[in-house]
Amino acid sequence: MDEICTQIKSKLSLIVNEDNFKTWIEPIKFLEYRDCKCFVLVPNAFFRDWIIENFEPLFRALLKDLTGTEVKIEYLVKKEEKAKKQDLTKKDSTVKRPISVHSDLFNPKYTFESFVVGSSNQFANAACLAVANNPGKVYNPLFVYGGVGLGKTHLLNGIGNFLLKNGSIRPTRICFITAEEFTNELINSLRYEKMDDFRNRFRKMDVLLIDDIQFIAGKERTQAEFFHTFNALYDNAKQIVVTSDKFPRDIINFEERLRSRFEWGLIADIQPPDLETKVAILNKKAELENIHLPQDVAFYLATNIEDNVRVLEGSLIRLSAFASLHNVPIGIDLAKEVMGHIIKEKRKEITLDMILKEVANHFSLKITDLKANRRVKSIIVPRQIAMYLCRKLTSSSLVSIGEKFGGKDHATIIHSIRKIEDEIKVKKEVGELVEKLEDKIKST
Repeated sequence: MDEICTQIKSKLSLIVNEDNFKTWIEPIKFLEYRDCKCFVLVPNAFFRDWIIENFEPLFRALLKDLTGTEVKIEYLVKKEEKAKKQDLTKKDSTVKRPISVHSDLFNPKYTFESFVVGSSNQFANAACLAVANNPGKVYNPLFVYGGVGLGKTHLLNGIGNFLLKNGSIRPTRICFITAEEFTNELINSLRYEKMDDFRNRFRKMDVLLIDDIQFIAGKERTQAEFFHTFNALYDNAKQIVVTSDKFPRDIINFEERLRSRFEWGLIADIQPPDLETKVAILNKKAELENIHLPQDVAFYLATNIEDNVRVLEGSLIRLSAFASLHNVPIGIDLAKEVMGHIIKEKRKEITLDMILKEVANHFSLKITDLKANRRVKSIIVPRQIAMYLCRKLTSSSLVSIGEKFGGKDHATIIHSIRKIEDEIKVKKEVGELVEKLEDKIKST
């Protein structure tokens, strides 16, 4: 295993730049290889998650090249190993653990300088930069929402790194935590009767950065604690920034009092990047990783890879690893060979009209029936399903969808979408019907 570890790190040193190698590669250790599984030791959970997102495809490619077979990677966190050896009778050991407030938990690569700004994210980037310059004084709270892999976590890290570099706020007064971690901290505090410590710890922060706030939806106790923490910080002019994959009013099972508080400040969205922005992201990533990326390859990847920026950057790393392992330059033919089984042919764009047509045909209705205001069950349900599919399968706004359905308002569209989401959860036949219609629309 030591030999494999040495070989992998040697190859990686030729692929990634020196700073990234020292930061992310040197600290890890390949412990053991057995039964087509490789065990890798990493310093902490954040480190593990970052490695999975950015280097796992590269690790797997290198291991396959060395072992001749597909290898599954299992990560072990150092603190988890130590925890196993600790005396379990020390009940307060978990809650005394510092929450994510230390500078080493901010990804050093996620800065405002490394964030590629385009028309899809310009507003969110400007808002986060303004908050970083004047925490607690502008845009408080700041709510950033957008799809998976579009840069929300990058911007939160950007705020943290900016504040640390600026030095205006002590590192121990900045808290960067996911909503899931916040929930777990709450559970541990309840378990060990340390709620006073929990509350004091969060409410003494100058800046609270919470990622994926939608995770606490449906968790009444967590929402209640966050509500009071929010009030305490807001009343003392402390900065609050949260991210979500949905607009506040689109998060199901979310308390109205929390929604209203998010609306006190600024809500900024991040949309999927356009082609030019995706090319710029690839060029920036190539520059940071010291990868020679021809423009025709950049446009090929940007055109064919989905809008998720993480997937886009991961594809570049995979391509670079393949080129390095086989000692060949990156070119369009190599890109097609390596990415061919990953890149799907760009599907014909799904439109609102296509969805209306397919739903109407399935239920033997006229398209005008779906657009009308008739309140009979034989039309209401198909109309709600059509609205749900319009929201899921297109990037159209709620306003655009409402206009397509005869001028329906925002609340009507939201109600219909939530109605079908709830029906899918409890009625198997509804889920199967919606899935069938979705497949039909995609194959049209």
